Amino acid sequence: MYETVVNYKKLKSFMTASLQLKNKSTPMKKIMILCAVILGFAFTASAQDNEKAEFKFNEEKHDYGKIPQGTPVTTVFEFTNIGKEPLILTNVQPTCGCTIADYTKTPVKAGEKGLIKITYNAIASGPFNKTIVVTSNAKTPTKYLNIIGEVITKPATSTSSN
Repeated sequence: MYETVVNYKKLKSFMTASLQLKNKSTPMKKIMILCAVILGFAFTASAQDNEKAEFKFNEEKHDYGKIPQGTPVTTVFEFTNIGKEPLILTNVQPTCGCTIADYTKTPVKAGEKGLIKITYNAIASGPFNKTIVVTSNAKTPTKYLNIIGEVITKPATSTSSN
C-alpha cells in the first residue's frame, strides 16, 4: 500500500512539472503524459495484486496406492497462506460423487495453515484418478488437487459346511 502512495506521488509531481512548462504543449508532450498516466495505473494494479492471498500446498497429488474395495480412505491436504491478505476458500468440489470434501471454512490469515480433508469411497474396483476443484480469493483463484490409486477387489469369503 505504501509503495502505491509513493508511486502516485511521483506520478503526480511528474505530471505537475510537465504541465507547468512555459512552452506550448506539443503532441509529443501529450503522448508522454498519457504514457506516464498509463504506467502509473499499471504499477498500482500490479502492486495490489501482489498483496492477494495465495496457496502453498504440502502436496497437490496424493497416491493412496492399493486399497481394498468397499473401504473408504481419507487424506488431508495441508496448505499455507503465503500471501498478505486472508485466504478464503469459497468452494471445494470433488468431480464425482464417490469423493467427499471437508475444508477450513474460516479465513486463513497470512502465514497460517488450513486443511482440506478428502474421503474417497472405494466402491468400484480398478485404478482411479479424481480431481478436486478448490475455489478461493487467492491470486490463483482455482486450484486443482488430485487423488489416485487402485481399488483391489476383496476376495470372496467362503463358508464351509460339514
